[in-house]
Amino acid sequence: MAFSSYLSGLIVGWRTLANKFASQSEPSGEVHTAGPLFYTVYWRFWIRYSGIVRITAAQNAIYLSAPFFFRAGHPRLCIPWNEIQFSTTKFLWRTYFALALGNDEKIPLRISRRMARNLGIIDRFPVRSSGGTAS
Repeated sequence: MAFSSYLSGLIVGWRTLANKFASQSEPSGEVHTAGPLFYTVYWRFWIRYSGIVRITAAQNAIYLSAPFFFRAGHPRLCIPWNEIQFSTTKFLWRTYFALALGNDEKIPLRISRRMARNLGIIDRFPVRSSGGTAS
């Protein structure tokens, strides 16, 4: 289980983000949390993580974490808002909010409109449409 968790973290880009954004702090100020249960997120190559990622939007950053049994490849992350670009994208018949994580890394994370609303992202940041289905 640890090996497959580590390998999936490499493929989707979580490990790349961990090199720069490993979390040493807790969210502070007003926070909004979504997941991991009842939410699906899509990473690089549209790889689906269903019920695995907890996202917390805080005043200073967005925090990502996974349950204990996935931590081998998924350490906690803290990504400052100024390191995230927002857009929307369509895949099949659904529209997703696309977050490009890291100004240099640009690891894609796609979330549902409901998750973006619950995190306060829709109200907080204007998004642009990318329209495509790129990895």
